[in-house]
Amino acid sequence: MNIAIIGVGNLGLSIAKGLLSSNMITSLYLTKRNINRLEGLKSGKKVIITSDNGLAIKNSDIIIFAVQPNHLTAVLGKNREFITTKHTLISTITGFSIEKIETIIGDRFSIIRAMPNTAIAVGASMTCLCSNNKALLKLNQARKIFDTLGTTLVIPEKQMQAATVICASGIAFWMRLIRASTQAAIQLGFDAGEAQTLAMHTCEGAAKLLIASGNHPEQEIDRVTTPKGCTIEGLNEMEHKGLSSSLIQGMVTSFKKINEIKEL
Repeated sequence: MNIAIIGVGNLGLSIAKGLLSSNMITSLYLTKRNINRLEGLKSGKKVIITSDNGLAIKNSDIIIFAVQPNHLTAVLGKNREFITTKHTLISTITGFSIEKIETIIGDRFSIIRAMPNTAIAVGASMTCLCSNNKALLKLNQARKIFDTLGTTLVIPEKQMQAATVICASGIAFWMRLIRASTQAAIQLGFDAGEAQTLAMHTCEGAAKLLIASGNHPEQEIDRVTTPKGCTIEGLNEMEHKGLSSSLIQGMVTSFKKINEIKEL
């Protein structure tokens, strides 16, 4: 595949690293204003680093836009002449609808929205996808890309804002929970390195249990808790202090904010 990533910031860099580790690219164009920061990604003839977005678009079949939301309109407008119906356009831009993209470049093009998270750099992203009608036949192509970098789910576009909160912002939410578990482990006597190892791998194990079994979380909780035991007492104390409600309300607040961004 000949792929271009337009705007290699944090997310674009994560996607690039994931693609390079997957060995599925024929060529990978990476664009950024300051290309010096990307020199470490050069990998033989496969990777071309440039500040020329038009050059990257002309020489690629799949274009992944990873610029800041307030830059996408200008980037699309400036490079509209290079975009053809042969291209598959994949936008990772928060709050930027397919309809809004079509008002800038027209409705003749295959447009897909993808919302990955930064775990894409280690092949563990949860990526949600949606598309316009022109791109329905190309969704499998996009899934092939992102399935090599984690797990994908095709959803209606109206759910993309919520998916952004749950999957993209969700990385930060889970990091904070892991940090809290680490702090607790330090208080209970482990050094910082040991504490983080315990927290990280316990979190990973919990997720893998659910993925492998297909069980509801409460089923796995029931396997750990015993009458008058330490686990249920800890869980109840967390709930008394608002663990679940705080997490839910935090996600709802993020959802409200992302809808404000969409309206800008």
